[in-house]
Amino acid sequence: MWYCRVQRLTEKSGAMKLLPENIRVLYFASGGVEPYVEIITVKDAKRRLSLSSEDSEFCLDEIVAVALASSSMMCFNNLFQQLAAHMPARTQGYPWQLVYSTAVHGSSLKTLYRNMVGLDSPVLLVIKDLHKKVFGAFSSDPFRVSASCYGTGETFLFSFNSDFQVRLEWSGENSYFVSGNLESLQIGGGGGGFGLWLDADLYHGSSFSCPTFRNASLSTQEDFIVQDLEVWTVQN
Repeated sequence: MWYCRVQRLTEKSGAMKLLPENIRVLYFASGGVEPYVEIITVKDAKRRLSLSSEDSEFCLDEIVAVALASSSMMCFNNLFQQLAAHMPARTQGYPWQLVYSTAVHGSSLKTLYRNMVGLDSPVLLVIKDLHKKVFGAFSSDPFRVSASCYGTGETFLFSFNSDFQVRLEWSGENSYFVSGNLESLQIGGGGGGFGLWLDADLYHGSSFSCPTFRNASLSTQEDFIVQDLEVWTVQN
């Protein structure tokens, strides 16, 4: 339907014209909503994304259109667009599907593991704590119970501070990317604390500095309470 509308506009005008340099076209899609295109000025885009901050890691050219096959219960869609530019190339161009949500499936690490059985694709863990701080981790592998650490250097931690994102890449110091058991899920480690840790009820969590990512605490406090949690996987 969206393609037909564009085609009708093209036929009516007779030709597609190049956009002025101060205009950008953004593509949006989410579950249950027809995809749409929004044409805005570069100035307006920068205002919306707060890209004028000197501390921001983002530039307009890094915006990547991401198709979400499901709707985020956390209203994470806008932040997802920013984060997508920093994910591995093998995830680009594919829709993302919500595979686990505390709002839908309840708070259970066992259910989280169960929902990922059979998956063979990267996953994105997104947490909102009681202080409304949003942070999480991109894992090269789906979460599972394991006797040892798994994952690759594609794995990273992230935290949204105000309107911009801090991305914490693998330091190369160790390979303690992800490990999990029925009592907890751990991401990053090696220094007496985990970069991100969640308990069996997905209610209590903690985030400490660790050698794997050389990160500061992702939350406003090292120990936090989970308000909402989602896990997404790319459909390739």
